[in-house]
Amino acid sequence: MTTGRFVRVDGVPLHVLVEGGGPPVVLSAGLAMAWFDWDPVAALLVAQGRTVIRFDRPGHGLSAPATAPSTAAGEARRIAGLLDALGLTGPVTVAGHSIAGFHAEAFARLYPGRTAALVLVDTSIEEEPRSVLPAAVRTGAARVFGRALTAAGLPAALGPLARRAAVRASRTGGGDRPPPPAGGPPAGGPPAADLVRRCYRTGRVWRGALLENSRYPDTAAEVLALRTGRPLAVPATVLTGYDGSAGRRALRWLARQAELADRLGARFEVAEPAGHLVMLDRPDQVARAVLDAAVRRSSCSYGRGQRLA
Repeated sequence: MTTGRFVRVDGVPLHVLVEGGGPPVVLSAGLAMAWFDWDPVAALLVAQGRTVIRFDRPGHGLSAPATAPSTAAGEARRIAGLLDALGLTGPVTVAGHSIAGFHAEAFARLYPGRTAALVLVDTSIEEEPRSVLPAAVRTGAARVFGRALTAAGLPAALGPLARRAAVRASRTGGGDRPPPPAGGPPAGGPPAADLVRRCYRTGRVWRGALLENSRYPDTAAEVLALRTGRPLAVPATVLTGYDGSAGRRALRWLARQAELADRLGARFEVAEPAGHLVMLDRPDQVARAVLDAAVRRSSCSYGRGQRLA
């Protein structure tokens, strides 16, 4: 497994991996995930002539600890700062998974001239975000809880096991190992055990995830506000995972994702069978969504709420 290098953005050393050549694509993973969770997608995109940029947000993967809670605008600014540090000034296709979908959408709205296309991968959705506790209280509690977990030695004892359990619960295709590719280059094997331990045995990642999650409703509300004043000027795709079941929860999630696509004027696609970690269950479809979005940018012809087979 390949690691990258570190660049300083807003004073924080960020771990970033740049591969391939051609039109650039930025991949941002969900809460507590790492750059290597995009390995299968990155391999397919590089094979199709794309420059793939993967990075870890503060407190995630190998990046330095988070110094402050994240915001939608702050994470959009971080992506822009990362591109500046890499010398990439042209438009990029940005793909965000789960909570990083908020960040990717904020980037597309706040930096339209630097965005070629937007792909939301099983993105977080909050139609009416609210919280009982004030943001400062939630943030303080997350810091205290994170320090307590670290002091108790839980990350060192249970971190890799907790990651494996979370990945398995969020997939239809098993654990950390990606499925065999339908075509093209091998998607890669499971993440190296030493890198999993290096990331998940540290309190840094646990504290980073808790801190980011503490501001989840505020980030969602921020994105809703951006939608009213910052139009989305690039082709967008909402790609959601569906396990194929007839369960009420799964069908409701599909409906909410379709409604989001309609609100954004985005193409709607369903990856099936797939759990929340679509990039591991269906890397081929994620890569195709990224490539197709860029093509729609070039042709300036994309439809509202169109579903692909």
